[in-house]
Amino acid sequence: MAVQFYLNGELREVAAVAPTTTVLDYLREIAVLTGTKEGCAEGDCGACAIVIANAADERPVYLAVNACLLMVPQLDGKHVYTVEGLTERNDGLLDPVQEAMVQSDGTQCGFCTPGFIMSMFALRHSNEEVSDEVIHDALAGNLCRCTGYRPIVDSMRDACLGTRDDDELVDELAVVDTSDTYQIGSQSFFAPTNLTAMAELFARHPDAHILGGGTDLGILVSKDRQAFKTVIHTAQVIELREIREDGDTLTIGAAITYTEALPYIDRLYPSFATMIKRIGSRQIRNVGTIGGNVGNASPIGDTPPCLIALDATLVLHSEAGDRAISVEDYFLDYRKTDLKDGEFIKEIRIPKLKPGQDFRTFKISKRYDQDISAVIGAYRIGIDGEKIVDARIAYGGMAATPKRAPAAEAALTGKSWKLDTALAAAAAVGEDYSPISDHRAGKEYRAKVAGNLFLRLYHDLSGIDKALEVMAV
Repeated sequence: MAVQFYLNGELREVAAVAPTTTVLDYLREIAVLTGTKEGCAEGDCGACAIVIANAADERPVYLAVNACLLMVPQLDGKHVYTVEGLTERNDGLLDPVQEAMVQSDGTQCGFCTPGFIMSMFALRHSNEEVSDEVIHDALAGNLCRCTGYRPIVDSMRDACLGTRDDDELVDELAVVDTSDTYQIGSQSFFAPTNLTAMAELFARHPDAHILGGGTDLGILVSKDRQAFKTVIHTAQVIELREIREDGDTLTIGAAITYTEALPYIDRLYPSFATMIKRIGSRQIRNVGTIGGNVGNASPIGDTPPCLIALDATLVLHSEAGDRAISVEDYFLDYRKTDLKDGEFIKEIRIPKLKPGQDFRTFKISKRYDQDISAVIGAYRIGIDGEKIVDARIAYGGMAATPKRAPAAEAALTGKSWKLDTALAAAAAVGEDYSPISDHRAGKEYRAKVAGNLFLRLYHDLSGIDKALEVMAV
């Protein structure tokens, strides 16, 4: 069946395009909408930013995404806007965000400008309370090398703090029929809508690539030009799209995006939320999933150390039913997991912090935003009075898998919470890991910084002084 979506207000049916065609290639080469640019082709620069909306939502949400990482079937049922569409829907006049960019002299060479415009457009039609912090976050996924950010920020402030016609696009969002199967030649793209159908598909196609948001898998398509034979997309599986909260557990479906999970995580585990905002830009967070980050099984994935330290559990599913396993036990070796044939991640269950427990996570990378970790440390510490009653510590980037630090935990548990205890735990990290050197960091650096993070943890939890982030402002 065809993929159907609205593109700048016009219904499109795509029936003869390979399912692994990127949205960026479709827009530029087939739709001939060349305002959407190709820069990095891996979701860092934002030159390819577009806006998508889903008519199924009670109030449509307009999300900036990277066209280079999405495959065309991911647009099924959506409304898609590119920079050309803003003037088309405004009778040839500039959209308020475009007008603001002109008035503030926010562009020089102009290559990056369409991506900035689309990020601004998405923010302007959001429900967010716009502040400078929100503006900087919304622009973190857009790079400009010649204008400088001050006039661009000024234009975004002017456009978003002015009168916003929040409902001006609602009438355009007609519901679009969707398809659960798209096949061209030997390639198949499946978008099941329930857990049973997904389990049956995966049993029938055990070599299929499971696609969440595509922020990792999409790079193999955009950069390496791989043409997968079979893709199973999780975004429409209703059971994977649930967030539940009870008295002691937060449960996040595997297809829930970072953006959707953030309000819950920010309330329950603020340090975890801060780290998630550093994983990627809004364009990445709007489609990327925690389930995908775990399923990727990278030793430098950012969320697994946090989930291990929080003693989280994965619920895996197959035609045989559910199976629960701790996140800690899920990782067996480099890129090797405990998944059985036909199993996939259904949900992640995270225990809430108990009275006296604190959680912190610290990410070490070459730049603050949108960079792969050299080391990530995650710490759940329980303190009763002056005594440490429990400690769960995990690191990423220090071994072939994200891994607990039992010697460091033993150096803390039962001890008084003081500087000497933190220093002893820092020294014990050397017993827990034998890191390697690669292009991100040397083994000596990794070992040193992993230990030093205990000093930061001590100062942070003790409130002695405020730990500073090293970042540009």
